[in-house]
Amino acid sequence: MATAYGPDTRAHQRSGTGPGGHPPVKHFLPAALRAPVEARTWRELGHVLLSLPISVVMFSFAVTMVSLGLGLLITFLGVPVLAAGLVVCRGFGAVERGRARGLLRLDVADPAPVRGKGGLMSWVGAVLRSGASWRHLLYAVLHMPWAVFAFVVTVVFWTYGWAAFTYPLWRWVFPAYVGVDGIQVYGDSTHQVYLDSSFEVAVTSAIGLALVLVTPWIIRGLVSVDRVMVLGLLGPSRLATRVSELESDRGVVVDTAAADLRRIERDLHDGAQARLVALAMDLGLAKEKLDHDPEAAARMVEEAHGEVKVALQELRDLARGIHPAVLTDRGLDAALSAIASRCTVPVTVTVDLETRPAQAIEGIAYFTVSELLQNISKHARATHATVDVWQTAQRLMLQVTDNGRGGADVTTGSGLAGLTERLDAVDGVLVVDSPQGGPTTVTAELPWRG
Repeated sequence: MATAYGPDTRAHQRSGTGPGGHPPVKHFLPAALRAPVEARTWRELGHVLLSLPISVVMFSFAVTMVSLGLGLLITFLGVPVLAAGLVVCRGFGAVERGRARGLLRLDVADPAPVRGKGGLMSWVGAVLRSGASWRHLLYAVLHMPWAVFAFVVTVVFWTYGWAAFTYPLWRWVFPAYVGVDGIQVYGDSTHQVYLDSSFEVAVTSAIGLALVLVTPWIIRGLVSVDRVMVLGLLGPSRLATRVSELESDRGVVVDTAAADLRRIERDLHDGAQARLVALAMDLGLAKEKLDHDPEAAARMVEEAHGEVKVALQELRDLARGIHPAVLTDRGLDAALSAIASRCTVPVTVTVDLETRPAQAIEGIAYFTVSELLQNISKHARATHATVDVWQTAQRLMLQVTDNGRGGADVTTGSGLAGLTERLDAVDGVLVVDSPQGGPTTVTAELPWRG
């Protein structure tokens, strides 16, 4: 059962805190003025400057090895040479992913390693069949022209901007060592134009300042292309990522199903089964007393009748916990109204659905709302709650809100974390907004699949 509203969760929520519980950094200058001196700008500048020599080496190696391998395909040597070239390209890709993590703060997962079944030729075949290997080769070929362009644009804007901005500080170099009054902007056989007056120096510095301020944003635009190339060509493929997600989701589903089966077994053993065993013993005693003490036997049968009613109610509750009949027969509106009526606080239910979603999605939505309302009953200290259900595009939306004390946190290993895993297993999303003092709003999004 979820305990997300308990007191222990409140320490994990701090009003006005940033990541890691630290207070957010307050800046006195706007982003446009901070950009030239920010650490991010210098990291991205370093990435652009390093890209040129690295990309030249990658491009030269890739073109050489591919040309050599293709040229030798008429012999046996072409295949291993081509495979060796692809392997080294994967090594270059590992370097590029490391640069992206360190300088661009871009966390890219490594692609699946190449696995042969045994033997050199099996490994060579696995390398040649690997789509990741060919994407690394494509990156080595495509990145070089882009790196040249990004390097030239960055160096031109960076050097011209800072040179013009600081021109008043170093203008003395021209008359002292060059024999002219300043930077020459025009000259022919009759006259020359130099930036030497105070007004011209000030205008030059102002233009330089504009270039200094705009250059970080140009660099960010350039490295955004690097980010796309690294993510698209050097990371795992979308298919491999999706397979990994499905394997993880399958594990969550299996664990959840096993936990539900254990819960049902425990409820049957400790509840209805124990009561039915006691009922059988009471009826056996009543049968023995039937001949010589009919009145005692009648009382025992009457008590057994009451036990039967209790056992039936427990079985009904257990069946409702597995899959309520009202949900199958009448849909979410009636089923959610039924569980809302059992909540300890008043609940307003609004269901706006023209059709019904898939049965599995209906069941997940029902149990999600059921657990959230149980949280409210046990932990929220609320006086009112609302449940809203609606459809948008091909998604089923749920929102449960209460005016309780807040402090719910999905990261504390509570029942909310379990709900998040269940929804994630069907490509759903759970978002919790629960500041200290409330209100708490939990929004769930599920695929429609109806």
